[in-house]
Amino acid sequence: MLLAVDIGNTNIVLGFLDGEQGERITGTYRITTKANHTSDEYGLMITEFLAMSGYHTSDVQDVIIVSVVPKVMHSFRASIVKFLGIDPMIVGPGIKTGINVVIDNPKTMGADCLADCVGAYFTYGGPVLVADFGTATTFNYVDGKGSIRSGLITTGIRTAAAALWNETAQLPEVEITRPKSILATNTKDAMQAGLYYNFLGGIERTIRQFHQEIDGEFRVIATGGLGRMFKDDTDLIDVYDPDLIFKGLAFIYARNTR
Repeated sequence: MLLAVDIGNTNIVLGFLDGEQGERITGTYRITTKANHTSDEYGLMITEFLAMSGYHTSDVQDVIIVSVVPKVMHSFRASIVKFLGIDPMIVGPGIKTGINVVIDNPKTMGADCLADCVGAYFTYGGPVLVADFGTATTFNYVDGKGSIRSGLITTGIRTAAAALWNETAQLPEVEITRPKSILATNTKDAMQAGLYYNFLGGIERTIRQFHQEIDGEFRVIATGGLGRMFKDDTDLIDVYDPDLIFKGLAFIYARNTR
């Protein structure tokens, strides 16, 4: 079994990938990134998650990690070495991905976005626009030959919401969810409707602008935990795939271990 790990700004997401190519995801678990954990604490959580999915530490054959939070890497990597006896593969310079990054400075491409693009291109083909709805919202365009040509970065809906209630004294913190109606009659519903429909409109306008400036058709593949809210409210997203980054990590791992 391959343990795939996505260390993001909000959560560390673990995926247990089974099968010859890691094509079968047998379990996913989340750890809050913002909490400061020791390597022993991470190790205990990983061990418990394995047991919950019916695995032992000896069942983990290898580990691949993608991270955009450098300060977490030391203790998390140490937990993998100590509890699993494995030196994990880290997505970064020198790792073969199977796609080209042809933006102005390829080194600035987030490793998580890169893994998303690999997962989208090798699962669904190209050209493809990959939208990841997380702490930040990103759009990356991969052409038909497997080259990442452009990208867009903006705030995530939860990040925008936090700015709203943190910077306004009388507005409360609200759950980020799809509202029943845009016709709100109280502060809570007004905030939820405003956040949701403003963000949804931004998604649709962004996708339309990509269509306007790119010569040719492409599919739109969405991922990220917050993307689940929007997938049924727009016909501009072709596929919502919550496991896209794990598929990308499985492809990257296979390419580097042949």
